[in-house]
Amino acid sequence: MLDLLQPTEAPGWVLAHEGYNVLTESAVESRFALGNGFLGMRAARSTSRGPTWVSWLGYIRWASWPRCYVAGLFDMPNTEPPVPALVPVADWSRVRLILDGEPLVSREGEMLRGLRRLDMRRGVLLSEWTHRTPAGITATGHELRLLSLADRAAGLQVQRVVLDRDGIDVRLEASFGLAGLGMEPIRLENEVGTWRTEGTGKVVAMAGDAELRLEGASVPAERPFPLRWIWRWRSKAGQVAELARHVAVARSDRPAEDPTPQAEAALERGTNLGWRAVLRAHEAAWNDHWEDGGIDIDGDDDLERALRFAVYHLTSAANPDDDRVSIGARGLTGDAYFGHVFWDTETYLLPYYTAVWPEAARALLMYRYHMLPAARAKAELFGYRGALYPWESADTGEETTPETVLGPAGQPVEILTGKMEHHISADIAYAVWQYWRATGDDDFFRDAGVEILVETARFWASRAVAEADGGRHIRHVIGPDEYHEDVDDNAFTNVMARWNIARALDALDLLRKRWPDHAAALQDRIALDDGELDDWRDAVARIVTGLDPTTGLYEQFAGFHALKPLDVRDYVTHALPIDVVIGREQTQGSQVVKQADVVALIALLPEAFPGQGAAVNFRHYEPRCAHGSSLSAAMHARVAARLGDSEMALRYMRETASLDLDPDPNSAGGVRIAGLGGLWQAAILGIAGLNLAGETLELDPKLPPTWRRLSFKVRWRGRSVGLSITGDAVEATLIDGDEIDITVAGDTRTLQPRSPLHVGRSSAAFRGAVDVDA
Repeated sequence: MLDLLQPTEAPGWVLAHEGYNVLTESAVESRFALGNGFLGMRAARSTSRGPTWVSWLGYIRWASWPRCYVAGLFDMPNTEPPVPALVPVADWSRVRLILDGEPLVSREGEMLRGLRRLDMRRGVLLSEWTHRTPAGITATGHELRLLSLADRAAGLQVQRVVLDRDGIDVRLEASFGLAGLGMEPIRLENEVGTWRTEGTGKVVAMAGDAELRLEGASVPAERPFPLRWIWRWRSKAGQVAELARHVAVARSDRPAEDPTPQAEAALERGTNLGWRAVLRAHEAAWNDHWEDGGIDIDGDDDLERALRFAVYHLTSAANPDDDRVSIGARGLTGDAYFGHVFWDTETYLLPYYTAVWPEAARALLMYRYHMLPAARAKAELFGYRGALYPWESADTGEETTPETVLGPAGQPVEILTGKMEHHISADIAYAVWQYWRATGDDDFFRDAGVEILVETARFWASRAVAEADGGRHIRHVIGPDEYHEDVDDNAFTNVMARWNIARALDALDLLRKRWPDHAAALQDRIALDDGELDDWRDAVARIVTGLDPTTGLYEQFAGFHALKPLDVRDYVTHALPIDVVIGREQTQGSQVVKQADVVALIALLPEAFPGQGAAVNFRHYEPRCAHGSSLSAAMHARVAARLGDSEMALRYMRETASLDLDPDPNSAGGVRIAGLGGLWQAAILGIAGLNLAGETLELDPKLPPTWRRLSFKVRWRGRSVGLSITGDAVEATLIDGDEIDITVAGDTRTLQPRSPLHVGRSSAAFRGAVDVDA
């Protein structure tokens, strides 16, 4: 057993944290969290931590924040303002060890060793600890924990405990801690519990089985309460106690549907297999994902590890089998943002899933399709046509952004993002188009994608109002730069809106040519006539973009250039965000940008920046950005990479990686998964120059001089392609699928099965750069 509790030996696959510090403990629990897209679990210590319930003493710091989540399990907690939130379910991993009547807890006695390791290769959490009690008893434990990627309903915990002396009365308890917190119990039996959320009426069932073996012999358990097991024995020095616990979870979104049989069936699958077989199946599933999504960098071990960390959490967050849920801003790793879904998903995460795991990308986009009725209702509420997606979304597609929150002095502060940050509708449309172009998934495009494109275009056409100057303006918005609220003609918003309308027109043309019956049915169902389409064409022609054709510079929004210049370098030593340091009023009156805004537009729509336009705009806005969002640095890295400034790109990539790899207390609310998706984009869409939306599979690499090789795989229109990039060549291998054309730095070749293609170029071609400081 002990060998299975050891981590992967190959370097770069294991993250370790030794010791205990109250300032960083919750951040470690976020970083090392487990997940499989359906279930999520923070990496709280199972043994030696005390109970957790106090929450109102804000000046006392949590020593731990254990949490288990089920994707899509939302309810309305008793908060002000009221907003839906993910409901934590029972913490099924907790173990209590009581020695001669005294519980083993970390704050008593001496923790001689405490090591947790996230084995990303195997997708498991491994723990080792040695604790000496005040009575002088030394206990040593090893633990393995996982949420199965082979069977998403299942979790597993295996623990090994050894004492150093004879004659100790040992009591070991394995329970489901805080079972049913905030939910109504429906059924509680020895092996299963079922609860219903009080407001939304969702039902969750959890089933468990646990076995303890002493020196290989099974020990019967006492069962005083449901989902609780107690074992007692008298110790022998060096005697090995082995605990194996299976758990299974099922969710129903309708009160009348009982998920208990599903949980019981999943539990039976696991117990019939045995924990070793469950572990093997889980490891095999992770191996398959690493085969498809892994990134190898020869020449930068730190960023290779950071990218593995990103891929680990991106893989842990998605579930292609459930298209009624999406991925929140912190995944299933923490309570921040209540599990709400933002533009982060489509803009920062979808590129990874589209390129590596298109089944997951499709499910995430179908979530948006299912939420179209709510998006239409929001547009109508604001007086517009079409679909306006919520800035924050949960399980219904309704807007979940609070209208006000309480400020530091208890005063109400109005939140405008839910009312004005409308670019999310174009962001979703962009993801739809990119997915279809990359995958060729015509069924999705015909049955769902076109409708999303059309309804979001309809919104923008009604939003862009013709005025006396001959232009169509989009006023009273918030762009990605949330430091400046209620602005007019935000460049990111307007250019993306114009693009959205143009692609909807293209999509309708294609639908009419290839599926005329579907086109006619859609236009009839949503009452879309030729007059309205003419208005869309007018909008494409006349939406104001803020572009100065003389300089090639976009004005971030109307009036931005007239604001007070501010050198953000004067504030880099401050621990607090710049808007907190200088105040709200001065921030809004200054040319300081919260996060990539026009820079994000360069990344998403490079065709809107012909000639030197990308360099001109990046040179202007990069020094004005304070990076007040975890989304920002990665997008700057991607654009810097495309401009050939590898030094800046690597600096921003390392900055992004440090946000979650370093034990930052601000990570207590969960990993910043959008930043991790952005890190992948910087490497693959930036440095490798991958483009999946063209007529061929395209690469335009600009490898940093310190990187000797970058290797990864992508999926494109039903094919799997392996790519290996050096400073002067690209090697492509068609792993699966029919022959395709591939374009490398403008040179198009045919890639055939079982015939690797070597495309050589001079070093200058692959490292060619636009000097952003010129």
